[in-house]
This record gives sequence, structure tokens and C-alpha cells, in this order.
Amino acid sequence: MNKTVADSMAISCGTLVLDDRARLLLCHVTGTGRWDIPKGLMDAGESTLQAAVRELYEETGLAFDPERFVDLGRYAYRRDKALHLYRVDAGAALANLDHLVCRSFFPHHVTGKPTPETDGFMWATRAEAARLCWPRMAARLSALDW
Repeated sequence: MNKTVADSMAISCGTLVLDDRARLLLCHVTGTGRWDIPKGLMDAGESTLQAAVRELYEETGLAFDPERFVDLGRYAYRRDKALHLYRVDAGAALANLDHLVCRSFFPHHVTGKPTPETDGFMWATRAEAARLCWPRMAARLSALDW
């Protein structure tokens, strides 16, 4: 059986967490000047929703009931990767982001020490997200109605 291009494409699943002022939760990507939404690749056997829930928890410590995740769909992202997005309305519950913490680590390129994928959190307006995110993500976020 031949695999189609879609079958072999990696899928990154992410969540747009919005506050009561329609601002988007962004995570600072450690070691860079860029911010991103909480997202990451699906693990074998996971659904897109399971991956989005897991990635949100790993990168922020946030755990919302899966019923709160609204499926926004799958989008072209890179030649080798699709992006499947969900939305969660957090309302005023996350006025303070000080308790958020990244639980996902990678080995530091120089020291080899475990380093968190994200090291900061902020609420961003549409204009701020367009300026702070990687260009490809900024374009995707700008095209979405959030």
C-alpha cells in the first residue's frame, strides 16, 4: 500500500488560548527572540485533540477540559508539516500568568543540560502576535478569525 503525501506529513497541533479581551497566549521560545503558541507534533496513536491538550500542558502547565477545545481545523504550514489548531476561551481566569511553567525540555546545544522549550508567557493582541511570532506563524494567525 502506497502512502500518500498527506499520510506522511507531520502534523503539529496547537491551541489558541484567548482571554476575555481577545488576546492570545504566547510562549517565548527559549534562546530566540520569538514567541509562539503552545504547539507540537502528534505522538503515535494520538488524535489531534489529544496532542493539542498534551502540548498545551507541557508548554504552559495549563489543563483545560477537552470539551472546551474548539476545533479550528488543519492548515498548510510547511511543505513537510501541517498545522491543526484548536481554540480555548479562558475568559478572565488567567489574568496573571506567573504560575505558568514549561514542563517540556531539550538538551542545551552547548551544555547539554535540560532546557525548557519556553521561558516566558504573555497575552498578545493581534498586532503584537504578528510582530513577535515567527513569520510563518504570524501569517497563519493573521489569517484566522480569533
